[in-house]
Amino acid sequence: MNHSDPYALGSPQAVIDAIGARARQAARLLAKAHTDKKNKALRLAADLLLQERAALEKANALDLSAAREAGLNEAAIDRLKLSAPVIDSMCKGLEQVASLADPVGSISALTRQPSGIEVGRMRVPLGVIGIIYESRPNVTIDAAALCIKSGNAAILRGGSEALHSNQALAACMRQALASVGLPADAVQAIEQPDRALVGVLIQSPQWVDVIVPRGGKSLIERISREAKVPTIKHLDGICHVFVDRDADLTMATRIADNAKTQRYSPCNTMETLLVDTPIAREFLPMIAAIYRDKHVEMRVDESTAQILGDAGIACVRACEQDWSTEYLAAIVSIRSVDGIDEAIQHIQRYGSQHTDAIVTNHHLKAMRFIREVDSASVMINASTRFADGFEFGLGAEIGISTDKLHARGPVGLEGLTSQKYVVFGHGEIRQST
Repeated sequence: MNHSDPYALGSPQAVIDAIGARARQAARLLAKAHTDKKNKALRLAADLLLQERAALEKANALDLSAAREAGLNEAAIDRLKLSAPVIDSMCKGLEQVASLADPVGSISALTRQPSGIEVGRMRVPLGVIGIIYESRPNVTIDAAALCIKSGNAAILRGGSEALHSNQALAACMRQALASVGLPADAVQAIEQPDRALVGVLIQSPQWVDVIVPRGGKSLIERISREAKVPTIKHLDGICHVFVDRDADLTMATRIADNAKTQRYSPCNTMETLLVDTPIAREFLPMIAAIYRDKHVEMRVDESTAQILGDAGIACVRACEQDWSTEYLAAIVSIRSVDGIDEAIQHIQRYGSQHTDAIVTNHHLKAMRFIREVDSASVMINASTRFADGFEFGLGAEIGISTDKLHARGPVGLEGLTSQKYVVFGHGEIRQST
């Protein structure tokens, strides 16, 4: 038996024990790695992705062929593709992460106390991060890059539908690490599709410090229910745009169009459009005509239905479930509301605390909206599609968190570190009781 191959060990527990032990050792080494060496590995990985483009596309073709044979829909296949723009985007992400300040070892809030000691907080890696994700193979690079830069080891478990793509991408990361003298085991991609491995991984706090699930609601619910390891997650992306009566309607039209139709599948796509009653009769036909031309189905309340009917634009009446549905498709819910109070109440009742936006030129209402809407990302006069680690300047994101403890919103380098108190003394001893 080849014990250097964890999959030769047989049982899921033995496999995870072998991978976990390697990751734990790699994490200790990476935690003390110099920033320049980590950056060099990331930039080398970007070069390797370009050099290995043909091999990556070949591996991806195997996954795409299997996906079509399995009957996956076009949206799922689109998420699976490693197109040239996707590869280029991964390279840009690696370069951007390399260019960001290294949080590890930074000391903040250093203050001198009456006793003479100086007390501060130092950023430190979390340790070993387990990332469980579906479909999108670019997550392999994004997650690995952020983990490397923040001094963490990554155990990657992508979906079986992207097995070949994920392995090829992980191999590039491992080669880059080894080439600069960092442990290749800081990035390990689980090769077996056996679902039992996920169950063992999320119940192994001896090896894993944090689990980040990225995928469908059923996957995240299962991990949240069964994990013995802390998780960073979000369940739904029921995102809203509220067009206030004081909005610039040309701006509002661009934002409401982009938030819904730029891409349908991401979790930061708008699912519900809320329109202030005083401008509804003018604004609704404007945006609805765009949705109609882009074949977006509109599910609307009674007031909106009447306005669109008068304008000769087809729509369907929304049911109660529509307001709390994440469509991830060419469907949008539209409701007329009487002012900012009703808009906030709707978001509080039906939203998922992911991303919500207001379009308005009224400063006080804008500030009230961002204070009172309790979501991970709240925006003024911008599309919800900006709720993304790359767009927020984080280089990439390992996931989006709607939790309130540790990390919230797009999770980048800082979200993958913790803090410890450090004390600088000069021989002081405690005198008080």
